Amino acid sequence: MQGSVGAVRGRSLPGGTLVVLALLTAVAPFATDMYLTAFPVMARDLHVPASSIQLTLTAFFVGLAVGQLFFGPLSDRYGRRRPLLVGSFVCLGAGVVVATAPTVPVLVAGRVLQGLGGAAGVVLARAVVADRAEGAAVARLFTVMMLIGGVAPVLAPLAGTAVLAAFGWRGILWVLVGLTALMFLGALVAVPESLPPERRAAAGVRTVARSIRSVLGNRAYVGYGLACAWAFAALFAYISASPFVVQNVLGLSAGQYSVVFGVNAVGLSLGGLVSARLVGRVSERRLLLAGLGVLVSASCCLLVDVVVLDSPRRPTLVILFVAVSSLGAVFGNATALAISQVRDAAGSASAFLGASQFALGALVAPLVGLGGDSAFPMALTLLVAGVLAALSAALVASGPRPAGVRAPVGPAADPVGDLVP
Repeated sequence: MQGSVGAVRGRSLPGGTLVVLALLTAVAPFATDMYLTAFPVMARDLHVPASSIQLTLTAFFVGLAVGQLFFGPLSDRYGRRRPLLVGSFVCLGAGVVVATAPTVPVLVAGRVLQGLGGAAGVVLARAVVADRAEGAAVARLFTVMMLIGGVAPVLAPLAGTAVLAAFGWRGILWVLVGLTALMFLGALVAVPESLPPERRAAAGVRTVARSIRSVLGNRAYVGYGLACAWAFAALFAYISASPFVVQNVLGLSAGQYSVVFGVNAVGLSLGGLVSARLVGRVSERRLLLAGLGVLVSASCCLLVDVVVLDSPRRPTLVILFVAVSSLGAVFGNATALAISQVRDAAGSASAFLGASQFALGALVAPLVGLGGDSAFPMALTLLVAGVLAALSAALVASGPRPAGVRAPVGPAADPVGDLVP
């Protein structure tokens, strides 16, 4: 590979930069998955119901959604690097506030700020990839980045369980501060500017409004973006509800839950791995629709499992694994298909894509907690979100093939093949 991932437009994306970008997008799974095992303990220690602890998850998602709408268009005007560093530093400071929060309201406020800052890494990592690649290479880069970042949801709950046992739930929050500091240093050292001045948007409200219209007025972008957003809503429903469902409904311990969560995260990565190998041979659209088809089928089975069979442990765990694994074929392809439609406004496109995802995540996180420890709200939300995602993608797929998405099959179209076994 010789130190880089593909030469596109006369430039290259170094492997080290790709790893740092993946870690920056991993701020979300680290900041959510690592403290999931502590939810029941936090609720007891702070003397609040489960829904109040889930609100801290919602607060983080709200911050991520709003922050992406701010940093995306800002980066189209001023470049990617400076907004990335500012946002990462804000995320670091907010992490300290969260770790020292004496009450739930302060904890929630800190999580909002943490999400606002962390949004810079999430949105600008996608924009940097869009700046440096084209065609099928975009889908492969996004998928490989997801695979690298997929280490986070595997390690996070396992590490969270160990830290919880040794230092309590506040220890988990301090570990997150340390991880955020490493991400900030990585961005400072390994992420150069990817948007040259001649390609930046002009200043002014009219320019921003024109950029927004070009993005939201593109039917293909909206359709693929909604498919990705609803798929994220399904994932967030699982993330938010699974600590209570697995521990309180299925009767597993916190340690066993972390193993289950890690196994499902491996399944998500394996789904992405298969998708990355097939890109260039099978169209991104077909891979996306296949992943969504599996998600809907698994969600139907889960709903029957919960309502009719009363959530037997082994079938429930197997169905959850299949549902989560199917999303590996969805995220990279949907993101690439959406952003490829509006490449000239990649920052804004990435912003709206991420904002819609985390806005829906913020919506479903408290909804799945309304049923207490029941698995029914999670199963129903997974099904509804999966159906809406499939409908969004199918409506776009029924129209003409979008331009500028596919690239010729062959070595030139496989710039990251050596990263995928």
